[in-house]
Amino acid sequence: MHSFGYRANALLTFAVTILAMMCAMASLSDNLNTPTPSAQIQILNINWFQKQPHGNDEVSLTMNITADLQSLFTWNTKQVFVFLAAEYPTSKNALNQISLWDAIIPAKEQAKFWIQTANKYRFIDQGSNLRGKEFNLTLHWHVMPKTGKMFADKLSMSGYRLPQEYR
Repeated sequence: MHSFGYRANALLTFAVTILAMMCAMASLSDNLNTPTPSAQIQILNINWFQKQPHGNDEVSLTMNITADLQSLFTWNTKQVFVFLAAEYPTSKNALNQISLWDAIIPAKEQAKFWIQTANKYRFIDQGSNLRGKEFNLTLHWHVMPKTGKMFADKLSMSGYRLPQEYR
């Protein structure tokens, strides 16, 4: 008959095959989820808008961020990384993205939130391109699953404008 080594190898191969099939089914089941996240961002105040000594524009904003990202969570979701970016075009670049705020949401219960915050990261543009500039605020998210591929999407909100003069 077969030795103990052959039997252990067959059992281990069978177990790994079943585990791989279960992981594949878990990943595929996430495709059945159709998330409907919502968000609203309100700029409460422009704390300062100034030209730095070396010529770059810098802005500090106070914002209300309201979001409901609970639909992104399934039984296969480990956590969601979310960040808010200011996006605008300039003559040099078709799209400039500046990250203003970010967070890691570890559980569905924490995925519905309201936060009032100043931008966590500096909103700086190389040159004097921000005066009177229209920009979008875009909420990006990356869903990190327990198994399978990572999913990313965004929600863009337009209609924001910076002042013409420095403050």
